[in-house]
Amino acid sequence: MSLTELEWTNIGGSHPDFAELVCHRLGEDSPSTKLTSSRFSNGETSIVIGNSVRGADLFIIQTAAEPVNDMLMELLITISACKTASARKITAVLPCFPYSRQDKKDRSRAPITAKLVANMLETAGCNHIITMDLHASQIQGFFNIPVDNLYAESAMVEYIRSNMPLDNVVIVSPDAGAAIIADKLRLDLALIHKERKVASKISRMILVGSVLNKTAVIVDDIADTCGTLIMAADVLKNHGAISCRAVVVHGFLSGPAIQKIEESSLERLVVTNTLPLSPSAQKCPKIESIDVSGIIAEAIRRTHHGES
Repeated sequence: MSLTELEWTNIGGSHPDFAELVCHRLGEDSPSTKLTSSRFSNGETSIVIGNSVRGADLFIIQTAAEPVNDMLMELLITISACKTASARKITAVLPCFPYSRQDKKDRSRAPITAKLVANMLETAGCNHIITMDLHASQIQGFFNIPVDNLYAESAMVEYIRSNMPLDNVVIVSPDAGAAIIADKLRLDLALIHKERKVASKISRMILVGSVLNKTAVIVDDIADTCGTLIMAADVLKNHGAISCRAVVVHGFLSGPAIQKIEESSLERLVVTNTLPLSPSAQKCPKIESIDVSGIIAEAIRRTHHGES
């Protein structure tokens, strides 16, 4: 496929494998714009654009990989550099949106950091955002530019359909968002209510629905320290589930998450490749990754050609 005046790039080391997959699906072997990211001795980020982007429809691929703050600064500096280099249009492709969990003022003096990130992207010169499964849909309203919030549900539905016996599966979710997946697969839905005393720590869980003698598939958008998933798996087992698996969009898997998963009653954790897996995660037999680069690539193609 030929994309006239379109250029795309992956900057820094956020997720080069994902960028290569996107480029391959768009008919190219590698990103067409060459960028070099480096650090000064005091830690400041320096970006050098290796070729002209004048008049280009530019797509910059960067995800919320660790270290998140460095990746975000690289993105902002690159957008600004491309803007001053006369790029016609700049689209930030963020498979995982940074700071998306800080989307509301949930306690006194709490920041709404996702709004701050939106402001910074616009100020840097971004014209359009493509992202996937925002933690909260209202983040789209933080922008004064178009935001395409894509969904990984088609890849998740296909994985569940292809790898699990649907006659004995129940979808489990902490909210009603997974109802779409349950409807598409014509499966029962159970809800698991989380009660928190502090952020990122669950005090207890309450199951609504039956999982007795079923394979319970937990569907969620983020797996970070995985404490929630592991507690949910224990609750489901205690309520009669014969096995517990999880399908999650963004797999941060930070801290001791890998060790917790290996020692837990969770049989398998499936994450999409919006974030790179660490070497320890890749070696873990319980963790599997599914590819969503095709969804991102198709969004880029349609955006460039002005299609719906």
